[in-house]
Amino acid sequence: MNDYKKIFLLGGMAMLGTVAAGAQQAAAPYLDAYTIPVKKRNAVIGKIYDRNGKLGSAVLLEDKSGLFTISGNELKLKRKVSVGVDSHVTYPVRIKAGDDTADFLLVADDFIRNKVVAHRGAWKHHEGSQNSLTSLKDAIKLGCEGSEFDVWLSSDDQLVISHDPEIGGKKVEESTLADLQAVQLKNGDRVPTLEEYINTIMEQQKTRLVLELKPSAKGKGEQLATQAVAMVHAKKAQAWMFYISFDYNICKKIKALDPTAKIAYLNGDKTPAQLQADGIWGLDYNQQVFKKDPQLIATARQQLVTTNAWTIDNPEIMDGLLKDGIDFITTNEPEILLEKVKH
Repeated sequence: MNDYKKIFLLGGMAMLGTVAAGAQQAAAPYLDAYTIPVKKRNAVIGKIYDRNGKLGSAVLLEDKSGLFTISGNELKLKRKVSVGVDSHVTYPVRIKAGDDTADFLLVADDFIRNKVVAHRGAWKHHEGSQNSLTSLKDAIKLGCEGSEFDVWLSSDDQLVISHDPEIGGKKVEESTLADLQAVQLKNGDRVPTLEEYINTIMEQQKTRLVLELKPSAKGKGEQLATQAVAMVHAKKAQAWMFYISFDYNICKKIKALDPTAKIAYLNGDKTPAQLQADGIWGLDYNQQVFKKDPQLIATARQQLVTTNAWTIDNPEIMDGLLKDGIDFITTNEPEILLEKVKH
């Protein structure tokens, strides 16, 4: 197993050391993974936690596929059973842990792992606007590991997508969803909602979403986090989702709501040790932070914290970060980076 996969897998496990502290608000039960290893018999999918963040016995109440079983606190494939890759198949299960029951959607793990995150989707050399459904679909077509996008609450508390606090002359937090969707984007698009983004990403099992929750000038950051996580869980889209934010309180709120969520912090002012202590899965810092601290990637790896740099459009900087073993690179030039990771 290479270092990248070790950090990706072990980092998630290390973060569970802080689960109990925030789990009182969490939906329960919950899993630490929602993807099924492919072509691996009797594969373990994930551990099952109760509302207090504890590993205990659980019961599989429903599994129409007949492929799964629970052994102690682990959800796994039955003995001698394996799954192949099929992008159109999902596996719903219902699990009870303690007094709580929840439904989950499991998917075969055919997700791309090439480090390429398209910044606001793929738009620079394509027909769609940034943060549009077209730019998301084009990032998927290109074969990016992730497609980053930005979410706000509108004035009527709808989860809407825009990078800037204002779009088409309308302030996002002071406008209704209807008003925002009256803004004409390129290629016939309109301002999308988080639900539309989730529906689109769940049509395939290659590319994940990188959901940035924007700091709120209205003091609605924690409400934004609560509604976004609730939407992801309602759609059963955990397998497709990473979270990022410049607001550390938003990161910690997501952690409280979903202790096994993969969350990265953007602002650049926390050490890997601080992030690990708070159960934050990754750091996602501006390229200048990595330039000032050439050992940052190695230090983060030691702390089992993943690393991402933004926004990297210079091919030489891409080369240096890849050489240093960075886990992800966010770029407006995914085509350039995709060529580099092929070699």
